[in-house]
Order: sequence, then structure tokens, then C-alpha cells
Amino acid sequence: MRAAGVREIGGRVELLDLPEPDGPGPEEVLVEVAAAGVGNWDGIVRDGAWNVGLTPPMALGVEVAGTVVAVGSRVTNLRPGDEILGHPVPLRHQGCWAERLVVDADLLVLKPLGVPWDTAAAFPVPALTAEQVLSESLKVAENETLLVHGAGGTTGGLAVQLAALRGVRVIATSGPSSTARVLRAGATEVVDYHDSSWPDRVRELTGGVGVDAAVNAVSGGSADTVLALRAGGRMATITGDPPAAERGISVADVYVRPDSAQLEELCLLLGDGRLTLSVGATLPLAEAATALERAVSGAKGGPVVLRVAPERTGN
Repeated sequence: MRAAGVREIGGRVELLDLPEPDGPGPEEVLVEVAAAGVGNWDGIVRDGAWNVGLTPPMALGVEVAGTVVAVGSRVTNLRPGDEILGHPVPLRHQGCWAERLVVDADLLVLKPLGVPWDTAAAFPVPALTAEQVLSESLKVAENETLLVHGAGGTTGGLAVQLAALRGVRVIATSGPSSTARVLRAGATEVVDYHDSSWPDRVRELTGGVGVDAAVNAVSGGSADTVLALRAGGRMATITGDPPAAERGISVADVYVRPDSAQLEELCLLLGDGRLTLSVGATLPLAEAATALERAVSGAKGGPVVLRVAPERTGN
């Protein structure tokens, strides 16, 4: 079976010839992979800092979109032929950068009709991250003011969209090239983060008080983000760099987790167009190393996807 991954922790990403997965267990399904998402988190897995349940040699990848080809005896939510997507961690046999995958059926949801394979593959991790930040860590409410630092990125952009759907006033930071897109996503004001005084500008936009809540999606950006918050506000960072608490501000260091109920609700929004995601690049499995380099470097233009079954078209 063709796959892309590493032969040892910290090793280079390369094409691998791995054993075919065994048939699915009672609560598992066998998936023919159409496309798989690529993110900076895959670099963390490669380096051994995130244990997803496998040891090398192993395929990387924790986001999948594909078609169910076999189901276990206790599986009732899926059947052969279903087109699915998911964030199936912990991984059972191999990562998602492989032609076939055996996963826990409860970690998969149906792909919305009309959503392309590459969009479906890139959606689970950033969408779940944004939702868990807003609904669990920050508990944002209608008419509150939220700062999204790094709204030009995939997760930040989805956080803007989800907050705007909740009736939240969103102030965002981005580079000038992303301003129009972030405004279309639902931000009411966009501040250029290249200006070192941007936290002061955010406070000005709130009458000098500061925002009620903030999410930091910029590596190393938490220390600046906290300056834009009001006293007693709430902050969440998804970059592993929580600042020291000050002025009664609560701080959450957020790491994504699988949640099929949340993902199903997010897919409803994606399917009816209330959430959108534009893929930056789709590369063949043979170019997995390049795809990961692009994702880790934070290349602009949207998320990166590996095309595993290039002839698939989706419904």
C-alpha cells in the first residue's frame, strides 16, 4: 500500500510501501482515502511531540476524506459507499496519508454533498479547533467583542466566521493582502498586525476598554494579544504559548480533540455555505515532504492537501 510518512521519529518524509490494513474490527471501518489534510501539527507528530498512537515506520496525517469500503459488525452509523471525513485520532493502524485506512467509525461523519474532496480533507482540524476555542474555552456570547489575532490563516478565518454567525462583534488582525477576505468572513474591523502598536488600535476600537475575549492564532503572538483584552477578559491560544495571567484575565492553551458531534454540526454549516474554506494547494502523495514544508512554513493562500486518489470526483 502506498503511503507517505517517516521511517523513524524525526526522519525525513518519504513515500513508503506499508502493509495493507487488516479488515475492520467490530467498531471500525475501512476507508479508501481520496485526500488527506496537511498541517503544521503533522510536523509535531513527525518529531514525536504528539503521540497519535503509532510508531514508525508510519504514515502521517490526522485528517481524512474518502469512501467507506467495509464496516465492522457493530457499526451502525456508516455503510459501504458512504463518503466521509474526519479527524480520527488516536490512529488505529496508519495515518491518513495512505491509500487505505482503518479507523474508529465513531470518529467519522458524512461528507456534505457538493463539497470537494480537498476541502473536506482540510476541514476537520481547523474547524474543530475554532469551534472548541469559541464554545468551550472562551464561551463567546452574542453582542460580545472578540479579537481574532491571525484571521488570515485557516483556523483564524474559521473562527471569524463562526463568531460572526453567533452574533459576536469580531475585530481581527491580518496582513493587508487578507483584509478583504477577513471582512467578507464577518469581521467588522481589521487591523494590520505588521504595525507593532496594533493592540492599542484594538483598544481604541473598543473605546479604550479592550475586547471581551480573544483568540491567538499567531505563533509567538500571545503576549501582544493579551494587551488588547479588557480586565477580567478571556483569552485562548492555539499556538502553545500562553502568556502569564494578568489583570484578572483567564488564559486557555487549546489543543484540538476529535468530536464527531461538533464536526457533524460544522459540516452542516459547510454544506449550506455558511462556512467556507479555500484550499491553497493540492499536491500528489509523492510530494508529501513538500506539502509538509509548505504547511509548517505557514505559506499563504490556504491549507495544503494531499491527493491520494487523484481520479476521484466526489458527490
